[in-house]
Amino acid sequence: MPGGSSPAVAVHGQQSSSSRSSSNISSSSSSSRSIVWFRRDLRVEDNPALAAGVRSGEVVAVFIWAPEEEGPFYPGRVSRWWLSQSLHHLDSSLRSLGTPLITKRSFDTASTLIDIVHSTGASNLFFNHLYDPLSLVRDHRLKESLSAQGVTVRSFNADLLYEPWEVNDENQCPFTTFAPFWNKCLSMPYDPAAPLLPPKRISSGDVSKCPSDTLVFEDELEKASNALLARAWSPGWRNADKALMTFVNGPLIEYSVNRKKADSATTSLLSPHLHFGEVSVRKVFHLVRMKQLVWSNEGNKAGEESVNLFLKSIGLREYSRYLSFNHPCSHERPLLTHLRFFPWVVDENYFKSWRQGRTGYPLVDAGMRELWATGWLHDRIRVVVSSFFVKVLQLPWRWGMKYFWDTLLDADLESDALGWQYISGTLPDGRDFDRIDNPQFEGYKFDPNGEYVRRWLPELARLPTEWIHHPWNAPESVLQAAGIELGSNYPLPIVEISAAKTRLQEALTEMWQLEAASRAVMENGTEEGLGDSSDVPPIDFPQESDMEIDREHELPRINNTAVRRHADQMVPSMTTTSSLIRVEEEVSIDAGNVAEDSRPEVPSNINFEADTQREVAQALPQFNPDILRNALHSTAESASTWTERDGGLVPVWSPPPTSSRSEHYPDDDDPGIGNSGYLQRHSQSHQMINWRQLSPSMRRSWEMESTVQPNAIG
Repeated sequence: MPGGSSPAVAVHGQQSSSSRSSSNISSSSSSSRSIVWFRRDLRVEDNPALAAGVRSGEVVAVFIWAPEEEGPFYPGRVSRWWLSQSLHHLDSSLRSLGTPLITKRSFDTASTLIDIVHSTGASNLFFNHLYDPLSLVRDHRLKESLSAQGVTVRSFNADLLYEPWEVNDENQCPFTTFAPFWNKCLSMPYDPAAPLLPPKRISSGDVSKCPSDTLVFEDELEKASNALLARAWSPGWRNADKALMTFVNGPLIEYSVNRKKADSATTSLLSPHLHFGEVSVRKVFHLVRMKQLVWSNEGNKAGEESVNLFLKSIGLREYSRYLSFNHPCSHERPLLTHLRFFPWVVDENYFKSWRQGRTGYPLVDAGMRELWATGWLHDRIRVVVSSFFVKVLQLPWRWGMKYFWDTLLDADLESDALGWQYISGTLPDGRDFDRIDNPQFEGYKFDPNGEYVRRWLPELARLPTEWIHHPWNAPESVLQAAGIELGSNYPLPIVEISAAKTRLQEALTEMWQLEAASRAVMENGTEEGLGDSSDVPPIDFPQESDMEIDREHELPRINNTAVRRHADQMVPSMTTTSSLIRVEEEVSIDAGNVAEDSRPEVPSNINFEADTQREVAQALPQFNPDILRNALHSTAESASTWTERDGGLVPVWSPPPTSSRSEHYPDDDDPGIGNSGYLQRHSQSHQMINWRQLSPSMRRSWEMESTVQPNAIG
């Protein structure tokens, strides 16, 4: 079977306890029926939940499509196309092994899954972990509800090398910067578990009372555009395995040299496969490490460097989940306190120009045109366009993150949040906010011959390489010969870099003044002034960015439900004209703390105080509030710190024993400040981080030369 011949899947080294619990699943003495719930793990190879179901007896494989639960993060067109192809591939694989994939359309995943358990008479539910806040709440509700009905519920790690609660500093506190986190992962006393082989045969459970719903992922208007995607991409777990082997045995060895070239396919292109779980990150890790050992024995220094750089991109993906688990609202709120005071420019015309690739900066525009047309961007170009967005245009970073979500094939909430927070300087080790990278210089660095720009900006195709990245400086005779009329068939720069630098310095000065005023108010204990601004809402996404709907035709209906369209691949019409209005940015919340311990099975009980319940409800828009309240209420009654589960100990999220303000402002000589960050105990792990507590070395630990957007793996 494809994927089964890889030497990596036969390696059985040391394993973490959570990994051992997923890979060494004991067979039941008597056969039982199990629901295996597929989510972002659309593969049969190295799937611990599927392995558990096969070993327990009969299997009912289920996928539930409930995109409305994601609120504003409804999947974009290209992402939905990939999902539909991947599900078809998975269903074909499962049928060849003996069981079909049951698909259900739902608006309440938990209730639908409970109904499936009852209708099939299943006694077990197995699924693999997800780490976003909505999934954590939903999974907890399922465990509480089904366990109370006598159903065995177990979940496993299939998405990470190590669980977030396994990787802590010497004080057993979560890391707040990437470098020490990844160093700890690489020096763990046990290796990530070896990938599991796919099952040889699956015994199907009785699905006669559980018919599949027909899932529709695209309307007629989207099919033509989606047809083009199949020319460049091949979704499905077997194709993911082929892509991995092709990269490891080919481009990987030159990765350190070629990874910066935006004008050719120099990366692994694995990120969509990893996002949908078509390939196991553990398999990627083991295969790449095996190559590293071979090249190390051969003395191939270039190959070793390539492996280290590629593994760093895997580490960034790991860190994105780690960050989401320890800071559940990182996709909405900055992790550093001062960034909530940054006066972002709320200008929808700037936003429109950026989306359409009409900024006047060729490398930025070429990147946005490629994203528009293909749903893909080289990781270097992702950094360029996102840096331009937040540093030059100074638009709210959440707008850019949301647009990436709507348009990327590999759109990934955790990875996108990490990438945009890093670029925006809202992470402890993020880029210096006062640093602006000139797109002209970045163009000659990543596209020295101008081939990338010429491919996506045909209006500049005849411009000599000397001027390709700064046409505004080209002599008039050169522009005329190239058929370019600036301001007509190609725009002049919408913002001068020098003016952007001046405006950025002014904004930073205003930010620090507001932060100082807030700090003074909090230290004096007065109620007047800015306070902690905890009630200031985030800047909303522009309503005009939604896809315009043709009112003459009825909305396409999926399973008798009108489907809302999104501005993923069409140019929306911006009718609102706004000046450079500056408003106060997002604020963060204290979302509880993780109990101190390591290697449990899964974070199960989530306990929030009343104020935190309100904040989490805001962080999960359009999620059924009754579901959330029930889940939170059920955990509030639990007084235990640990819960025993079939697979091991489960940490309980609970607030500090006494209420305290959401931010911590220690003295400058706080002894706890060091390379591991300011966190002194788990009770602070969900709090915002104060910039003044971070050493200069921490603030500058990542540079653009070694930076990737985490969702653009390799």
